[in-house]
Amino acid sequence: MNIESLKSECTAYDFKLKLEEKRPKSWLKSVSAFANGSGGSLFFGIDDDGTLQGLENIQHVCEAISNKIRDYTDPLPIVEMIPHRIGNHDILQLKVNAGSYTPYYYVGDGQRIAYVRIGDESLPATAEHMMRLVLKGANKTFDSLHTDYKDEDYSFTILANAFKIRTKQEWNKKYLRSFGLVTSTGELTNAGALFADDCPLLQSRLYCTRWVGASKGDAINDAEYTGNVLMLLREAMNFVKSNTRRGWEKLPDGRKNKPEYAERAVLEAMVNHFIHRDYTVIGGEVHLDIYDDRLAVTSPGGMYNGMLIQNLDITEVSSERRNPVLANVMAQLDYMEKRGSGLTRICNETKALDGYKDELKPSFKSTPTQFQTIIYASSDTPNVGNTTKTQLSERQQKILNIIKEAPSVTARKMSETLSVNQRTIERDISYLKKIGALKHEGKNNAGVWIIVN
Repeated sequence: MNIESLKSECTAYDFKLKLEEKRPKSWLKSVSAFANGSGGSLFFGIDDDGTLQGLENIQHVCEAISNKIRDYTDPLPIVEMIPHRIGNHDILQLKVNAGSYTPYYYVGDGQRIAYVRIGDESLPATAEHMMRLVLKGANKTFDSLHTDYKDEDYSFTILANAFKIRTKQEWNKKYLRSFGLVTSTGELTNAGALFADDCPLLQSRLYCTRWVGASKGDAINDAEYTGNVLMLLREAMNFVKSNTRRGWEKLPDGRKNKPEYAERAVLEAMVNHFIHRDYTVIGGEVHLDIYDDRLAVTSPGGMYNGMLIQNLDITEVSSERRNPVLANVMAQLDYMEKRGSGLTRICNETKALDGYKDELKPSFKSTPTQFQTIIYASSDTPNVGNTTKTQLSERQQKILNIIKEAPSVTARKMSETLSVNQRTIERDISYLKKIGALKHEGKNNAGVWIIVN
């Protein structure tokens, strides 16, 4: 390691000017965080800005570190102390290996705290972090945990139909056990709950929105779904198909379709987010946002190994799975490959579209708490108002039909008729007015609606 090239603190390392023996928590919290994550190093003798200052008695520092780790951490992390001589400066690297028996705690001052690494900080683990650390330490995953839901109370028709269609084989109920969806005593695992027709896990949700323009503002269409993961995948793909454009190129003997997005790329993105999302986030869900120029999918949970995808070469990213049972079932259904090539496939499928340019390459972003995939629309697809018509959602078309029958109808009455809240109706009306399909004449409480187009 070229220590002189390290300029600032980051996720993988911390700088300490000196060892604070009387305030061990100031640096042991980083030891806890590194052990609970992907490992990391503390460099003693380097200032916060990366300036080399050196240590006076490196042997004493090594002995003090060993004593403090022994007295104030539980369980004991695996560490290495590596001295470096740079110019006239003695620098000590305390390398902390990723632990197998998480969570690793700082124990002192009447406290017992597990830390996690977020950016360049070591912060106390939240309840969600603690759940993940406990599962990791027990060599278990959320999707493999047993639940209190009885197999006999749930059906798997959606899964069985998908299996027959995609594998061309007959479904057998014994697969529930072999896939890890049902336990030997007849309870569902969390993965089994996700594949049940009436999925009881409320965090298995999908929010879809088609926005006006290239930013979040007015919405053309939106939908919310909760339940079976295969149903969510199907609804996501249907939403994309209903809210994106298909242009065409005239040919001597017909026409050639030019989709805005590569269907396989979108499918791969949705599958990745449903499989790799963090289901321990009870209030979390997958978000599908469609703009005029791009499609974005966001899900709770960063990369499983704690790294940031934007800092990695996606062709070299290893397949580390937060939900291996879920991933295995999706692989059996031929929705994904086992070697972790999903991100590369998204890029390759998008690149194969007509009109592809380098600036349209899909991008991937992650933080410690979420992952996002962005796929850009093909530049070769005609724009709305050019060779394709502006698309209306089914609800917006129903609004126009109601107005056609009763021009003086109120937003409140329409919300009651369509069983949605009034704010949703008002948002749809705002969009219909914006695109010139609808206008209002007269006073707000006594006027009439006029369908323009």
